[in-house]
Amino acid sequence: MAELNGNLLVAQSGGPTAVINASLAGVIQEAGRHECIEEIYGGLNGILGILNEELIDINEEKSRTIEGLKYTPGAALGTCRYKIDFKKKAESAVRDMDRLFEVFAAHNIRYFHYIGGNDSQDTAHKVHEQALARGYELRVNGVPKTIDNDLPHTDHCPGYGSVIKYVCATIMEVTCDVSAMATDDGACFLLEVMGRHAGWIAAGAVLAKRSPGDAPHIILAPEIRLDEPAFLAKVQEVVAANKYCVVVVGEGLCNAAGDEIAADSSRMDAFGHPVLSGAADHLADIITEKLKIKTRTVKLGYAQRAAAHFASLTDATEAAACGEAAVRAAIAGKTGFMVKIVREQSSPYKWTTGLQPLGDIANVEHFMPRDWFTADGFLPNEKFIEYARPLIEGEVKVAMEGGLPKYVTLAKSPVEKKLAPRV
Repeated sequence: MAELNGNLLVAQSGGPTAVINASLAGVIQEAGRHECIEEIYGGLNGILGILNEELIDINEEKSRTIEGLKYTPGAALGTCRYKIDFKKKAESAVRDMDRLFEVFAAHNIRYFHYIGGNDSQDTAHKVHEQALARGYELRVNGVPKTIDNDLPHTDHCPGYGSVIKYVCATIMEVTCDVSAMATDDGACFLLEVMGRHAGWIAAGAVLAKRSPGDAPHIILAPEIRLDEPAFLAKVQEVVAANKYCVVVVGEGLCNAAGDEIAADSSRMDAFGHPVLSGAADHLADIITEKLKIKTRTVKLGYAQRAAAHFASLTDATEAAACGEAAVRAAIAGKTGFMVKIVREQSSPYKWTTGLQPLGDIANVEHFMPRDWFTADGFLPNEKFIEYARPLIEGEVKVAMEGGLPKYVTLAKSPVEKKLAPRV
């Protein structure tokens, strides 16, 4: 395919991860190696910022700042949860696409890379299809990102290895505290992690176990509905044996009827889902009421996806490689794909990158297989452990200053706007 000359635009979307900026660094550094890419721009706050023509000149950034992105959490360009929805908001979606391609044309954007999860890959897919329909020469490739690990067709997602590494360390440390305070009265500690529909993060906590009796003793994933009597019996059994019980629960845990136990229908999130108000607290109330056992809960929240100080080196390396692979594919004429991670073997761990059509990815969720859990559904089994163990290996070397991480921020030199403001 003939070489395509023009500018590259990269943006980030959705919830950040500890390594989302490593993917950004991969895109930027690889783009800088190709003469056909004339300018490298960043879109502030995802597709929403691009619609507002809020672009920054990446070429104005210092090379050490770009390298520092590999150990800096958050999303350096900013993100959004803006959805271009042709099904429910057809008129506004058409206006958005018209505006988007006006921005592309005004700034000679010929390469577009969107770093994000399910909805982001859906957006990238729509942009790719619109480019074809409009006859606009544009190469669009998505870069995977999500701690939820729920994108299909990729072995796992950048961001996942780091979040479960942090969750495991937290479980091990808290258990040292909880076990030291355990008395004959018994206690139950519940740790709530992210994952509305998929239990990959909760399941990852099993890697903290070094022997069968170690914490976590119970892991509750959204894929397996809660059997309340069986759960209470298990808590009672563990407390009787150890004087304490450690439970990890995914925020989207469902009851026997299939309803999210923590859903607050009076409040809705950006995608129209009921806000999840605390699965761990809900379970703690049940344990306290029915077993009369003292409980404590912790909701990790943003901490679990921002813990770059304890990120997995494997994860950060793969994240950067996915960004690089997206650019190389575009240079080679490939468009309409998401980069995926392909596992070649688990022990020793070997991997490479591949490409999957965006149409296969958009709005499809990948759930944990039931046969990766024990028969009672309270712990992941050896199949999952073999899968997850390599993903937490290695430590990212973080620059330090005054005893604390020295994270970087982009200068964000604005690109001059050429269009009238968006209406």
